[in-house]
Amino acid sequence: MSYLSLLINKCKTERFTEAAADDYGMPTKVWADHLVDEPCRLVTGAGREVQVGAQVVIAEYTLFLGDSDITEQDRVTVDEILYQVLLVSNRKDGVNSHHKECLLRTVR
Repeated sequence: MSYLSLLINKCKTERFTEAAADDYGMPTKVWADHLVDEPCRLVTGAGREVQVGAQVVIAEYTLFLGDSDITEQDRVTVDEILYQVLLVSNRKDGVNSHHKECLLRTVR
């Protein structure tokens, strides 16, 4: 059984990017689709503490992805539920990058 066959969910990642200029000529920031229909697997976590800036927050979920372009500044939607990416861990197969494990919390 391959790793990719275990990725039974689909997710959409969004990245905060510059959009059109506002009334003062300054670029506005919006959430834009980055990766769409990305194979993934969402697993309920055990409530791991993660430090984000000066805050300590509880990661509620773990998201497994292939070797995708995702960062802690992105957000993820799985089954129409929005999650904040708290931490991205790059897992290697001994030589190359194999997959990513992301710690998430629900955006309320």
